[in-house]
Amino acid sequence: MCRWFLESLDRARGKRAFDLWAFVIMPEHVHLLIWPRTQEYSISRILYDIKHPFSLKVCRYFRKHAPVFLQKMRDEQPNGKVCHRFWQRGGGYDRNLLEPEVIRATLDYIHANPVRRGLVDSPEDWRWSSAAYYARNDPSALVPDSQTLYETIG
Repeated sequence: MCRWFLESLDRARGKRAFDLWAFVIMPEHVHLLIWPRTQEYSISRILYDIKHPFSLKVCRYFRKHAPVFLQKMRDEQPNGKVCHRFWQRGGGYDRNLLEPEVIRATLDYIHANPVRRGLVDSPEDWRWSSAAYYARNDPSALVPDSQTLYETIG
């Protein structure tokens, strides 16, 4: 499923014209650091194009291979409509980062998440992260757009 998420993220990156600077897929949440390449953009559309195709794929998989788990994703909406929800309701913690120091600190924070949780000893050891790319140029998960990151933070 992590691979599916990265595929969805990569497709959305092309469709919605944003650069991916950092990511970490944790067991129950995701951290992304993205940079829109256009002045006008919609973060809700970007997130929709990342999350929606992934959710559909996950639901199809569970419907076929794990219908019992699919019931755990059941969500009855206030209007009575029932659907299956992979992502929790509401937004995440979105904010605009403009200062190079804040961007650097956020990049470090994102990459250190698996270490703080005790999942690995070093950020670059977490397979589902961009940390290995920055530490040793390892493109095994998904290659971030480091060129624009370095141009922005110096």
